[in-house]
Amino acid sequence: MLCAPIDHWLAPAPDPRKVAWLGERGYAHRGLHDGGIPENSRAAVIQAMAAGWGVEIDVRRSSDGQPIVFHDDTLDRLTAETGLVARRSAAQLGMIGLAGTSQTIPTLRLILAEIAGRVPVLIEIKSDRDARIPAICLAVRRVLEGYIGRHAVMSFDPRVARWYAKHSPHTVRGLIVSEAEDRSAWARLRRRLALWHARPDFLACDVRDLPSGFASTQRRRGLPIVTWTVRTSEQHERAAIHADAEIFEGPELIECPSRDEMGRRKNGPCDIGRA
Repeated sequence: MLCAPIDHWLAPAPDPRKVAWLGERGYAHRGLHDGGIPENSRAAVIQAMAAGWGVEIDVRRSSDGQPIVFHDDTLDRLTAETGLVARRSAAQLGMIGLAGTSQTIPTLRLILAEIAGRVPVLIEIKSDRDARIPAICLAVRRVLEGYIGRHAVMSFDPRVARWYAKHSPHTVRGLIVSEAEDRSAWARLRRRLALWHARPDFLACDVRDLPSGFASTQRRRGLPIVTWTVRTSEQHERAAIHADAEIFEGPELIECPSRDEMGRRKNGPCDIGRA
């Protein structure tokens, strides 16, 4: 109870009109990928759009400061190369094959050009707790300038949302939260401090935590809850009750969420032109 007025003061809820689109459909985690289509690839994004889903992608900086779409900080897991992503230029990364396929590591600009506003996109900014937060945030903002599709940025690092709150307040910004690994009193305090520092428009919460007192409190006061990563029918059922949107793997588990005439969440087919 004591935190409630501080929440309203330090992390005010967004204008509902700014964030209403977040709950219109589900988001394919790193695109729709499988054995033949690598995660965070152009093909994975195309496949997600073809099915009518929104897309969640990961972004980090290349050595020449370009936002590239890749999850890990090293190349080892997804490519035949090794070493840090941040030590390669965007052009060099664009020549590296993904998971033994013809797909290569794309830039954020290329992926946004492919999406072209047809579906919403959630962009997770990977900071790796780097001190150069303004550099990656500014690089992403520059790519987003003039982009007309619905989009949001989010990060585990509260400094990212804080930067957008100050330098690009019109950009929808989220704080990613997980309670699964630490539920101690100190961890609860850290999450609150992160919320106050970030000033997010929404929270992206670990589905393993739901229902969560922290998430429920923020949702009641107007912060939408996006939950990740939904992989089972049981998680989907929990997410449908305790969240506004899902980041998922395994599209057969869920139908695309949409809204009925009263604005209530319901399940139904997607119309990719709606975004």
